[in-house]
Amino acid sequence: MATFLTYNNVTLFSLRASLFVFKHHFSYLLSPDMLDNLDSLGYQQMTPIQEASLPVILKGRDLIAQAKTGSGKTVAFGVGLLSRLEPQNYHVQALILCPTRELAEQVSKELRRLARFIPNIKLLSLCGGTPIRPQYESLQRNAHIVVGTPGRIQAHLDKGTLNPDHVNTLVLDEADRMLDMGFYDAIIKIVKTTPASRQTLLFSATYPDAIKTMSAVIQNDPESVKVEVTHRDNPIEEWFVETSPLQRSKSLITLLTHYRPESTLIFCNTKIQCQEVAQALEQEGFYALVLNGDLEQKDRDRVLLLFTNKSCPLLIATDVAARGLDIKDLQAVINYEIAFDPEIYIHRIGRTGRAGQHGLALSLYTPAEANRVNAIEDYQQHPVAHLDSKNLKPVPNTQLLAPMITLCIDGGRKNKIRPGDILGALTGTAGIDSKLIGKIDISDSHAYVAIARDTADKAARQLADGTIKGRKFRVWKVR
Repeated sequence: MATFLTYNNVTLFSLRASLFVFKHHFSYLLSPDMLDNLDSLGYQQMTPIQEASLPVILKGRDLIAQAKTGSGKTVAFGVGLLSRLEPQNYHVQALILCPTRELAEQVSKELRRLARFIPNIKLLSLCGGTPIRPQYESLQRNAHIVVGTPGRIQAHLDKGTLNPDHVNTLVLDEADRMLDMGFYDAIIKIVKTTPASRQTLLFSATYPDAIKTMSAVIQNDPESVKVEVTHRDNPIEEWFVETSPLQRSKSLITLLTHYRPESTLIFCNTKIQCQEVAQALEQEGFYALVLNGDLEQKDRDRVLLLFTNKSCPLLIATDVAARGLDIKDLQAVINYEIAFDPEIYIHRIGRTGRAGQHGLALSLYTPAEANRVNAIEDYQQHPVAHLDSKNLKPVPNTQLLAPMITLCIDGGRKNKIRPGDILGALTGTAGIDSKLIGKIDISDSHAYVAIARDTADKAARQLADGTIKGRKFRVWKVR
């Protein structure tokens, strides 16, 4: 029999034990190279959604999977589509639709990691908010996998620059959000261009009637899987703090200066509320960034870059703006105002306490909003914990300092700069400890590197005075 492992208090199959099961029940198996790569990437156990969906995917069945962001769904459909891929055939064989550019980029990065054991695999990201002409040129060089947003994918199909005739796997990631954004017609048009024999995998955090309707149109006798995850099984410390409408912003600052998390995602119910919170924090000397649907793509990318590389300690967002974000090592989530839907509350706090790490979820509410707290208790089927603000010990006149500073280098992929080149320039002549160097992001024309705050000036001088790949580049602090 297959052995079982325990991960985050959830019983899971190990990947190699699962292979034993697949050998007895499925004709399409994971290759030893695939398993070795998963082992090397640290995927020693399946998450619940992977355990539930992978057998269905490997059988070639259509699938509806209810799974939230961060559940491991990318690995599930990534392993499945790579198992069907024929590297020697230079056609688009897998098409993945995502609601936003940043989610598409996250999916692309994960798929590249999963596919690194297969030589000469080409993956292309096609998203709005970036010039379309370079994408035309890239498509002429025959990608195996295309990840993109519905609007941009449809634009390429309309112009005949994307050939979907050989697609054998179609993935709709966060399908409910794509429908919320008005992409139903675009999705249907895209699906109709692909072969009827394709496998269609639909992943959605929720399962509204609109998803059922779309599934009936685009899928063939799909199997459905849903994994119930309650946060009692996760290492999240949850507290509810009663306040008043006039004291809400003061209560927020009290929580921040008491717990002092390095990275905090603050949820508001409206865009106006986001701006009001940002102004209140700024007046007290805190550095916070706002994420909402009004931002242009370049500004949204900059906000996410600074927050995810720990150069900004506070990110304020609405639920719509934050959908699709998968932020690693997020220490705290604060509900500035509790959402009306308890399921949204679960999605909010589920962004902290991942991969076995401790998470902190704090929620402010007024007496008039107590019914929302009761709804959460009913949904989770257990009482919530209340925290008396009198027991908090905030440090007065204190602001949160981000542990990292971001440096921008005036050169990127077009200059053939890679993360290793920047790392070498910093650890070589400058002798900067690699432990003080954080996330490195490369775009077409710029590169960004996060440096420990006390070392940022030294790193900036070294990069500006030295060379990268034999060339000098301008360097400046973003934050």
